[in-house]
Amino acid sequence: MKEYQVTCIVKSHPTGSHEHITHIGNIAQGWKVTREDAIRRIDSKTERFYTVDRVTGGKVYIVVVREIGKQPYLRTIADGKLNDNLLAQPECTTACKLVV
Repeated sequence: MKEYQVTCIVKSHPTGSHEHITHIGNIAQGWKVTREDAIRRIDSKTERFYTVDRVTGGKVYIVVVREIGKQPYLRTIADGKLNDNLLAQPECTTACKLVV
């Protein structure tokens, strides 16, 4: 299974209190994918995305969360606990090109 490190995100409203992630990406490698494409890739079980925990240095995998009445969304899970490692990532730069 291919793995990709996520180092940046794009939010629907970067300064809003109820934002959601629309894209994930990697600044150093210059790529980003839409939330929907990331969900499709994760669901196919051929690709995984992760962030690196700033405290432990370990990989924290991104999962798809499905709640009744809501669109699926991306979240990280570490040691069996949902956390906000993904939302803590900086915004992707304009150098990050959309890949499909």
